[in-house]
Formats: sequence, structure tokens, C-alpha cells
Amino acid sequence: MQRLGTLGPAIALALACLFFTFQHERFLTLQNFSLILQQVMVVGTIAIGQTLIILTAGIDLSCGMVMALGSMVMTKMAADHGLSAPVGIFLGVAATMGFGWVNGLLVTRVKLPPFIVTLGTMNIAFAITQLYSNAQTVTQIPPGMNWLGETFSVGDARVAYGTLLMLALYVLTWQALRNTAPGRHVYAVGNNPEATRLSGIPTERVLLGVYVLAGLFYGIASTLAVARMGAGDPNAGQTENLDAITAVVLGGTSLFGGRGIILGTLVGALIVGVFRNGLTLMGVSSVYQILVTGVLVILAVATDQMSRRGAQ
Repeated sequence: MQRLGTLGPAIALALACLFFTFQHERFLTLQNFSLILQQVMVVGTIAIGQTLIILTAGIDLSCGMVMALGSMVMTKMAADHGLSAPVGIFLGVAATMGFGWVNGLLVTRVKLPPFIVTLGTMNIAFAITQLYSNAQTVTQIPPGMNWLGETFSVGDARVAYGTLLMLALYVLTWQALRNTAPGRHVYAVGNNPEATRLSGIPTERVLLGVYVLAGLFYGIASTLAVARMGAGDPNAGQTENLDAITAVVLGGTSLFGGRGIILGTLVGALIVGVFRNGLTLMGVSSVYQILVTGVLVILAVATDQMSRRGAQ
């Protein structure tokens, strides 16, 4: 069962690609795969932060709205106050990390459940985003904010610089979780927080660091969203929280914490992207795309449950 939980996401991705290859001639092209990567780069980056939190047996429902708030902060600071792109991006990322810090404090110091905390901060972030932006899209942004959305040629395909950034973040996070003491502490807290505390590891500090680091990834995702759309959209982020959780679950990370591989989350995000892209090429309604995603999540959670029972 554990092997199934590890190999399952890769097998599912391969089978999905094989299925859509026979359904549409345009699917198995370099151009289409580069498009899929561009489509998942925002959610894929958010999902890195979500994975870190779920590894500690938590969850973050606020990630999508916090990402939207970060994108509005960076674009309005540049448009309204004439700040440069790097300064605007820095302030946007600082805002998302601030929300991560608040989430972490409420979970570690006030001892509130992560689900309740992030449900509340999700609504707070949404309200602040709407009030701060007056529900208006910001289009006057400096050219530097578009750079990660620009592309370069690889054969017949166009690859976005933001795609390379997302992939690099996955590799760096994978290395950090695998080869550093703080990374191992994240797994330990998710496995058994009390035993971890008794062994001398500061569990509250680890949890707070995870939520702040997740905020950093949401801020990077804000930058990618602005670069891809060429604007700051106050209505962005309304489904990204569920999309990110879906990617994490499909990637094999246990919702009970302590088990999962960050690269599996990338595979999970690609599974969602492949299904949506393939069904779109087939002319299938977006309603059925959501239906398929829901079925995949249930199957992934069921596999996780069976894996846990097999381990016991």
C-alpha cells in the first residue's frame, strides 16, 4: 500500500497523458505541455506552501485569497505610488508572509485549529483585498512585473520564465525537506508533535516557521499571477485554495501529516492541469472538469486511508 501511495500519482499522470493522447492529436505536443505548465505555475507554487502545512497535519484555506491580496498590494503600490517593480513585489510578499505569521501565531500560541484559523483569515484577506482595491483591476503596472510571464523558445514551444521558477522552487524545497534538519523537523512535527517536543525540538517554532514560509510561497505565486495576467485582479484566488489542496492530496501527501514528498505535489498539480487541458481540447464542459477533479480527490484520500491501514 505504501508503494501504491508513492507511485500512484505518477501512474495516474502517465495514464491521463496516454488517454488524452488518443483523444486529441494536439495533446501530445511540446507546445501543449508548455501551456499546461504555464497554466499550473500559480497553483503549483501555492501548493508548495500548502504541502508544508499539511505535512504538519494542518491545512490552509486562506492561501488563494492571501495570494490575491499580495498581487493587489504589489500592483497598487506600483501604480498608485510609482514604486519600482522590485519594491512593489517586496511589499506584496511581505503582506502574504504577514498573513502566514498571523496564521502561525493563532495556531501555535492561541491553540486554535488550523481549519478554523485559516477559514477566518481567508474571509479577512478577501475583504481587505476588495476594500483596498475598490474591487477594481489594476492594469498600470511597471514592465518588470511582467517579466516572469514572458517566454522563450524551446523548439516549437514557448516556455515561460515563471515555469522555470516554479520548477526550481520544487527542487529547492525537496532538497531542504530531505537533507536539512529543519526539513526533518517538519515531518517529525506532523508524525507526532508531543514526542517531537519531548525530544527537544521546538515544535511551536517549527510550526510558526512553516506558516511564514508558506506565506512566502503565496507571495511568489502572487508575482507569477500578476506576470501571467499582466494585471492585479481582486477577484483572483477564489478557487486556488481548493486547487492547491487537490494538488497536494493527489500528489500523495497524507492529510494526517508526517508523510509525503514535495515532488508528488508537482505531479498532483500536473494531473489537474492535464485533465483540464485534455477535457478542454475534447470540448468537454468545465462543469465536468470540476466533477472529474472531485472524483480524483476522493480516490486519492481513499488511497491514503488504505495506505495508513496497511502500515498499521
